[in-house]
Amino acid sequence: MGIRKRQLLNVFCFLIIIGYVHTEDEKSPWKWECENSKCVKSLNDPESKEPALSLEACKMFCNEYGLLWPQPTGETNLGNFLSKININNIDIQIPKRGRSDSLLDEAGQRFRQIVSLAVPTGMSAKASGKALTIFVVNENPDIKEFSLDMDEGYTLRISSMSNERVNATITGNTFFGVRHGLETLSQLIVYDDIRDHLLIVRDVFITDKPTYPYRGILLDTARNYIDVDVIKSTIDASATVKLNAFHWHITDSHSFPFVMESRPSFSKLGAYSPSKVYTKKMIKEVVEYGLVRGVRVVPEFDAPAHVGEGWQDTDLTVCFKAEPWATYCVEPPCGQLNPTKEELYDVLFNIYKEMAETFKTTDVFHMGGDEVSERCWNSSADIRAFMLQNRWELDKTSFLKLWNYFQTKAQDKAYKAFGRKLPLILWTSTLTEYSHIEKYLDKNDYIIQVWTTGSDPQISNLLKKGYKLILSNYDALYFDCGYGAWIGSGNNWCSPYIGWQKVYENRPRDMAKEYSHLILGGEAALWTEQSDSASVEGRLWPRAAALAERLWSDPDTDWNSAEQRMLHIRERLVRMGYKPESLEPMWCYQNEGYCHN
Repeated sequence: MGIRKRQLLNVFCFLIIIGYVHTEDEKSPWKWECENSKCVKSLNDPESKEPALSLEACKMFCNEYGLLWPQPTGETNLGNFLSKININNIDIQIPKRGRSDSLLDEAGQRFRQIVSLAVPTGMSAKASGKALTIFVVNENPDIKEFSLDMDEGYTLRISSMSNERVNATITGNTFFGVRHGLETLSQLIVYDDIRDHLLIVRDVFITDKPTYPYRGILLDTARNYIDVDVIKSTIDASATVKLNAFHWHITDSHSFPFVMESRPSFSKLGAYSPSKVYTKKMIKEVVEYGLVRGVRVVPEFDAPAHVGEGWQDTDLTVCFKAEPWATYCVEPPCGQLNPTKEELYDVLFNIYKEMAETFKTTDVFHMGGDEVSERCWNSSADIRAFMLQNRWELDKTSFLKLWNYFQTKAQDKAYKAFGRKLPLILWTSTLTEYSHIEKYLDKNDYIIQVWTTGSDPQISNLLKKGYKLILSNYDALYFDCGYGAWIGSGNNWCSPYIGWQKVYENRPRDMAKEYSHLILGGEAALWTEQSDSASVEGRLWPRAAALAERLWSDPDTDWNSAEQRMLHIRERLVRMGYKPESLEPMWCYQNEGYCHN
């Protein structure tokens, strides 16, 4: 049924299903009506016999996708009816059982919690209405592993079976798909603040699956330590908008908080304090937390640059804390590994092995490879001697040979540590330049993560050579941009601030064109030179939700069409306990169509 016909019917149907409630039960003086795809606010006359729609009830039927975020990619029919449901009478049935049982049970518990959070703080929904029975049909219940080709699709049907019961059926080929279906179902339940009832959309049919398989957030926990509770909160919010990757940049030259059993001195010397560490137990909890929410936790050990603290007693680094720092690196403290030291590769194996044991669910491993400095390596007499012994010059081409020497040996150690040949990820760099990348990096082994601009010719040229890409172009997806400089005065290097609109308009298919099939997806990156546990949520949200819809749905429409739903997902995140940045005055959310140029 078309949008216009639904708009004409929704008020009438709301009256039939909900029934008129006498004025003494009404809590709000306002009502909303859908006019020309906008919910229009007006006073609710207590003497009127006409039904009154709450704001969320109106928004649910006033556009094609209601309050859903991200918008579904397949058939989306939200029907015309809302039914009262009893918050205390929700039953989840799982007909097919298998290895993913515990995950689905926990996902069901999370669903119940989310539904309870639909009721604003200080309010209580009446314990009356229909029972809600949810049938979760996982066609392959033994699959619980992440992969880049996993099936995340689902189908959702909601129908009223009698005067006493509403049925919702979610069908998918994996746990990850039906979990997404539960997320969508939770968004179809709203609180009626006029009558203090929970309402569910009825006669719904949705088919849905993501456009891109890899959709994530990078969080740097080395520049500033981030509490585990904040990391879990980031994963929770990610699941809410169907992101499926948490990229953990856990070490850098600034700190080494990763606690290793084989080499405890690294965190002892490298953590900011004994309390600012990540133990194996802590990380395993985060990994399991992510799995239940359909979010893989991807470890990154950035090398051969971005090392320093924690390595002090190894004699395996060069130019650590070198001055003037701008000569040797892009920000202090400098530090790079010395590839000529054979014992270095034993240490790397230990790091990779303990990461493999801790980040057990990951299907990819990030090896960093960012911002390697030739000047840093050239400052070491040992490295210069090694290069000359190999009959290499001390020029760019030869330093690429040295880097390749390192990367080849590190790659071998990574495969041995993980016990399999898993996909490896590297940042764009001088090593990945399209003129010579094929000499050093096999496209069947490496995924390239792009951090330069969205217009960088590297993107199209790497795609033409067959490399798979993850997009994190800084001009749209670096969420640390637009703040004051932390060295010197003025603003930081990648200013200005990036609004959600620009994130939403960052279209992978426009960059890739005929090579879109090689784009795995993207990540929003939060480097934390100027963020910590107190500010992470506001930096990430709700902007990361814009990325989520772009990568899940990749709609042809622009941000204007998504604005009201964006304002709602931001309100939803607040209600769920997160602290997202505010986008507009609440007045704009309640008065659609007035806040525009």
